[in-house]
Amino acid sequence: MMPSRPDFAHGEPLSVGFVLLHRFTLLPFAAFVDCLRLAADEGDRSRQLRCHWTFMTSNGQNATSSCGAAITPCVPLQDPGDFDYIVVIGGVQDERNRVDSEALAYLRRAASEKVPLVGVCTGVFALIQAGLMSGRRCCISWYHHRDLTRRFPSIEPVADRLFIDDGDIITCAGGASSADLAAYLIERHMGKAWAMKSLHIMLIDEARPGNYAQPQPVVFGKIEDRLVRRAITLLEQHLGESMSMDRLAERVGTSRRHLERRFRDTLGVSPQKFARELRLRYGLWLLHYTGKSVTEIGERCGFADTAHFSRHFRSAFGMSPSDVRKRSGDSDGAPVDPHFLHIHDKAFS
Repeated sequence: MMPSRPDFAHGEPLSVGFVLLHRFTLLPFAAFVDCLRLAADEGDRSRQLRCHWTFMTSNGQNATSSCGAAITPCVPLQDPGDFDYIVVIGGVQDERNRVDSEALAYLRRAASEKVPLVGVCTGVFALIQAGLMSGRRCCISWYHHRDLTRRFPSIEPVADRLFIDDGDIITCAGGASSADLAAYLIERHMGKAWAMKSLHIMLIDEARPGNYAQPQPVVFGKIEDRLVRRAITLLEQHLGESMSMDRLAERVGTSRRHLERRFRDTLGVSPQKFARELRLRYGLWLLHYTGKSVTEIGERCGFADTAHFSRHFRSAFGMSPSDVRKRSGDSDGAPVDPHFLHIHDKAFS
């Protein structure tokens, strides 16, 4: 969707105001602003010619990131009308998380003046706290999905894409996807050539669209075989479907027979078994760390029905999905890593 304010013609300046909250996350901020910087000038000269940016905090003091690096100079919150977009970069979330009432009031003022707002990473939480997300979806990293649903149960979080453009409000999962969003806005205002210039200097092949799937919470041990790694990446991006091995082989540019041999040599299992185990492990994570029903989880993991999911789940983990769900709330139950499922070479017998 297009923003609520008129677009600039290609070649006219793009002005972005950054609101940096307490202990903001550095990577999404840096990825976003560096994409602007590289599009702003010829080469790598960093003059703010085609893009302008301003770093703001409520009190105008330096902003300290979650890793301890400080951003300076920062200025007090400026007139929202000075900017085409106001980007709020959120910080580390915890039970004692402070609320920046001045920043929230500023976001409400910007919204009333029809300045598009961009919530990046946990900046989405600030938009919610400002009362600007009622009845809306918001894009959030899978890492923060559970925290958002627990704290704001009336908000619809979306954790299967990189960013959502709803015109007056854009929300972004954060991390490296901030560069994708920045390139998207640069292309809108200045043309694709300037967006691609930034990405190529940042050693990024091309911008991923907003509906590109977020990586799921699965981490693999070192896998040397590049073909197998490519196949795993595809499987990881399609956890919600049962991909045929013929289609998988075609996508990675080989035959099914050759792919099966490489999987057995590398992981000790067929790609079919690996794919099923991968979807089951994702289901295990969802059971522990989301409120979705067993039926919803089975569907999300690409199983035909609940009975199909439950049968394979019991075979893999020795208990039913319902039993796992009950034990997930038991403080004496075996702990499961809330963010990662570790899979190593020769992991499955």
